[in-house]
Amino acid sequence: MPIRQLTPHLVNQIAAGEVVERPASVVKELVENALDAGATSIEIDIESGGTELIRITDDGGGIPSDELLLAIAAHATSKIGSTEDLESIATLGFRGEAIASIASVSRFTLRSRTKHTQEGSELGVEGGVVGSVRPVAMRVGTCVEVKSLFFNVPARRKFLRADAAETARITECVESIAVGHPTVAFTLRSNNRVLLALSSTDEPKRRMLDVLGKELEPELLEFEMSVPEAGRLVVHGFAGKPAIARPTAKAVRIHLNGRPIMDRLVLHAVKEAYRGLIDPARSPSVALFIEVDPREVDVNVHPAKTEVRFRSPQAIHQTVRRAIERTLRAANLVPYFELPKAESTSAPSSFDTSPRLFGAGISSNFSELAALAHSNALESAADSAVATVELPRTKLAQFHENYIVTESEDGIVIVDQHALHERYMFEMIFARLADGDLESQQLLVPEVVECSVAEMDAAQGIAPLCARIGLAMRPFGARTLAIDAVPSLFSSRGVDAVAFARSLLGKALEHGGALTLESSLHEIVDMMACKAAVKAGDRLSDGELHALLALREDLDRSTNCPHGRPTSLKISLRDLERRFGRS
Repeated sequence: MPIRQLTPHLVNQIAAGEVVERPASVVKELVENALDAGATSIEIDIESGGTELIRITDDGGGIPSDELLLAIAAHATSKIGSTEDLESIATLGFRGEAIASIASVSRFTLRSRTKHTQEGSELGVEGGVVGSVRPVAMRVGTCVEVKSLFFNVPARRKFLRADAAETARITECVESIAVGHPTVAFTLRSNNRVLLALSSTDEPKRRMLDVLGKELEPELLEFEMSVPEAGRLVVHGFAGKPAIARPTAKAVRIHLNGRPIMDRLVLHAVKEAYRGLIDPARSPSVALFIEVDPREVDVNVHPAKTEVRFRSPQAIHQTVRRAIERTLRAANLVPYFELPKAESTSAPSSFDTSPRLFGAGISSNFSELAALAHSNALESAADSAVATVELPRTKLAQFHENYIVTESEDGIVIVDQHALHERYMFEMIFARLADGDLESQQLLVPEVVECSVAEMDAAQGIAPLCARIGLAMRPFGARTLAIDAVPSLFSSRGVDAVAFARSLLGKALEHGGALTLESSLHEIVDMMACKAAVKAGDRLSDGELHALLALREDLDRSTNCPHGRPTSLKISLRDLERRFGRS
C-alpha cells in the first residue's frame, strides 16, 4: 500500500481512540472544559449509560459565535499559544483535540452564548461532518450534546459495558472532579433521575462528605504540609482512619492543581503512610490535594491527562507520606468495641471464670522484653544481665494464652500479645537497619534448603538484601542452598531458619527476584517481625506481661501490627455499665 496523507476526519477518529475511551471519558473532557470556562454550576444529563445522550450545561463565560467552528477543529485551543506555555500549564484542558475527537464519533451539538450578546449560537456535527452556525435562544454559558456515541465506530461501541456499569463510571468520574472543585455546584441525572446533587461550598470537607457520606465525618482526619522551597508545594486533604479502608484504590482521590490524577508515585506515598495500619491488600480512603508551581510538573504525558511527571518526585513522595503519617500518628487509632445492647438486665447464664492470671515464663527467653522495653538492643538477653523492671500497679490478666486484659481510664483494653510484640519487633528491626546491617549469628552446622531452579536464581538476586538482614546463604549444589548464619534475634527467639529462607525466596519470586526497594524491605521486615514475635499460646509471667504492655507507651503506631491488624481493642466503661444494667 502506498504512503498517503490521512484525512482530518480519520486523524480525529484515531485521536478519539486515546481521548474518548468510553462515555465517562467524554464527560471528563467536557466537564473540564466547563471548569476552565469559569463555570460555577455544571449539569450533566445522560441516557443509556451515556451511549445515547451526554449533555453538559454550564454557566461559564461561553464561546463567541465566530469561534464555534474553531472550537470543534483539531488542535485549536484558547489555553496555550506557545512552547513556553507548555511548561506552565494551569488549565485542565490544553491539547485542543478532545472536542474534535468527540465530534468525529457522535452526533454532536455545541451551543454557547457570552455575556456580550443577546442570543447564543449553535453548531452541529454528525460523524465529523460540520454543519453551519445558526442563532439560538439560551442563557449565558455553554451546552454540549453528544448523541449516539460511537454510532459510526461499531467496533468501539461493542466493547462498552452494560448501561449500569457505564453510568457507574460516569458517576465516579463526576465525583472525582467534584471533590477537587467544591466551590462549583454539580448535578448528574441519568434518564431524568438525579444521581448527584452537590451544592457549592467553601468547605472542602463538606464536599468530601457529600461524596463519601456524612456518616464518615468522625473517620476523616484533616492534614496539611507545605514545602515552599519545593516549587511552593502544599499538600493537604483528608485521611480516613484505617477502619474505613476499602478493597480497591478507588477510594484514593488525588488532585494536582485541581486536576484529578492517578499517579503511581503519589499512590505509593499514600500507601506507605498507612503501612502497618491496614491490610496490604486494602487501600485507605484519602482525598489528597497537591498544589505546586505548574512549572514543576509536566501534565502533557498522555492525551487523557491523568498521568503526570514531577520535576522533583522525591520531594512530592516524602511530603505526601509525611503529611499523612504525622496526622495518623497524632490520632487515637485504638478501635472501640461496642457491646451489643442487652435484651434484659439479668446476668448471663454462664461466665468464664478460669483465666490463668500470671503463668510461668515461656521457653523462648521472653525475659529479654524487660530489657528491650528500655533499650534498642536486638541481641539476646541470655548473654547479659536482664534489667530489673519495677512492676506497676496496673491490673492485668492473660486470657487463653493470647490476650492481655487491662484497665484504662474509661474502660478496659484487650491486647493481642502477638500483634503488639510483632509491631515492637518491626520498629526495632527497622531502627537498627537505619544504622547499618543487622548482626548475624554463625551456625555451628549449616542448615540446608532444597530449592527449585527459579529459587536458586532468586537467591542470587537477593544476596545484597540477605546481607542487610544478617542472613548468609550460599549455593551448596545445583539445587541446594546452605544457610551459614542467621540474624541474631532469630537465635534468641527460636525462629526456624529454613522456614524463613523459604518464605523469603517465595517473596523474591513474587517480585521477580528484585527485593531491593524500600517497599520490599518493609515486607521482609514484616516477615522477620512475625517470625520473631511472641506467639498466641505462649504463657507469659507477671513481669513479662507488664514488660509487654510497657512497650505500648513508646512504640510508634502501637495500635496496629505491621500487617494492619489492631493490637488492642477498647470497651468503654459506659458500654459495660449499660450491658450490666447500671445506666
